[in-house]
Amino acid sequence: MQSQKLREKIIIIDFGSQVTKLIARRIRDYKVFCEILTIKDLYKIKNYEGIKGIILSGGPSTVTKKKYLSIPKEIFLKKIPVLGICYGLQLISKLFGGSIKSLKTRREFGRAILYKKKQSLLTKNFLNNKKKSVWMSHQDAVTKLPKGFKVIASTKDSKLTIIENTKYKIYGVQFHPEVTHTENGKEIFNNFIFSICKIKKKWRVASEAKRIIDNIKKTVKEDKVICALSGGVDSSVVALLINKAIKKNLVCIMVDTGLMRKNEFKDSYYLFKKKYKLNIKLINASKLFLKKIKNVSNPELKRKIIGSLFIKIFEKEAKKFKSIKYLAQGTLYPDIIESRSATGSKSAIIKSHHNVGGLPKRMNLRLIEPLKEFFKDEVRILGKSIGLLDSLRNKHPFPGPGLAIRIIGKITPQKIKILQEADHIYIRELIKQNLYNKIWQAYAALLPMKTVGVMGDARTYEYTCLLRAVISEDGMSADYFNFPKEFLDTISNKIVNGVPGINRVVYDITSKPPSTIELE
Repeated sequence: MQSQKLREKIIIIDFGSQVTKLIARRIRDYKVFCEILTIKDLYKIKNYEGIKGIILSGGPSTVTKKKYLSIPKEIFLKKIPVLGICYGLQLISKLFGGSIKSLKTRREFGRAILYKKKQSLLTKNFLNNKKKSVWMSHQDAVTKLPKGFKVIASTKDSKLTIIENTKYKIYGVQFHPEVTHTENGKEIFNNFIFSICKIKKKWRVASEAKRIIDNIKKTVKEDKVICALSGGVDSSVVALLINKAIKKNLVCIMVDTGLMRKNEFKDSYYLFKKKYKLNIKLINASKLFLKKIKNVSNPELKRKIIGSLFIKIFEKEAKKFKSIKYLAQGTLYPDIIESRSATGSKSAIIKSHHNVGGLPKRMNLRLIEPLKEFFKDEVRILGKSIGLLDSLRNKHPFPGPGLAIRIIGKITPQKIKILQEADHIYIRELIKQNLYNKIWQAYAALLPMKTVGVMGDARTYEYTCLLRAVISEDGMSADYFNFPKEFLDTISNKIVNGVPGINRVVYDITSKPPSTIELE
């Protein structure tokens, strides 16, 4: 898709912070468009038209070393407002002649009390009182104020916690206003984007459909597009958007990998064929996929094998049609962010997504990714605007590699069948007890170990089923869903009694971070 050249926006330069994505979410919540860029992306910008503000994220790097992540100082001379957070503050101070030192004994991690020194546009309605609770995560601190800057607020161990240079519209905070631990931290962003950047609330997710459809028309023209349709929210929205743009020139390919949930492949096919009248071709490749990942335990390798095999299948099918040059995918913004480094390399930071890091370097098809600027919750809103059924729109996320990354270790047909049955029982019970729509994502996984059990006075030695259910706004952070004990009792009993091969059920109560939502 074409980049947003004229649309007003805030850009975030990512220096590797694990919470950079939360900054984007806070800004978009204010109906202002923003995007996260790597340092490499920044150097590619030739025209700053439409960029109303720049935010420098935190990160694990340190400016106290000879080599550190940086940006051209000339950017500050453009008079575009800049807000530095944590490492961003330290970088600003470094570039403008301040001093930064590593703190060996006075490091700040967690809650800190911020004390007001001066008034500032940045802290309006944030520092109404003389002190405020904020969340810190740093071991470097600015010890000498750069020339032309003023101190707005301090903590006990960081005297230069909030600084500003109103001449150049440069601001910096040592704490993280994007996390909920910072009391009313959203006011920092509210003040920065509206009072300082003077941007207007013009962006609406629902209104993006027309722009996306127009861009698809301009890009594709008279050519045909193959769309990878799985039946999940993302690929469903992509298929409907492209269908609205090019109609008969869209060919949807549904590939049965053998790694889908129970009945999902068949149910999805009939729904899209009957309800949305899409041109769909079915491909049964289950034997091929299972053969390729046989004896593969490494999750990264699973993802790359599956991603590469998908592309080969689509390229093969494309040769059967005239004028097919494009492959459409439901790639989301988090997929791209999690599959690159702060500098812009393609190496995965967390995990390779099968449709990003798992793609081969050379493809005969050009990619169309209409959703690559959007978070999952935004895709759901977009789906509603184009008539996607609520049953599809509210469907829990399902990974592209399917059950391959929910079966830890080596994959066998037997394990797949066991997991399909356990997951089916779990999801069906969630729906029955009106819990499904209260949960961001829920699934069953099969752990790579067998344990001893007793059934009918006989010894069993079978697999352990792990259940996961999380609540989240956008998938960037998550907490486990607090089930009533009665539900856990019920579902454990139903899985153990209903699925041969499982004699133990455990519930995962780990948040994201430190874990991820998926196990692999």
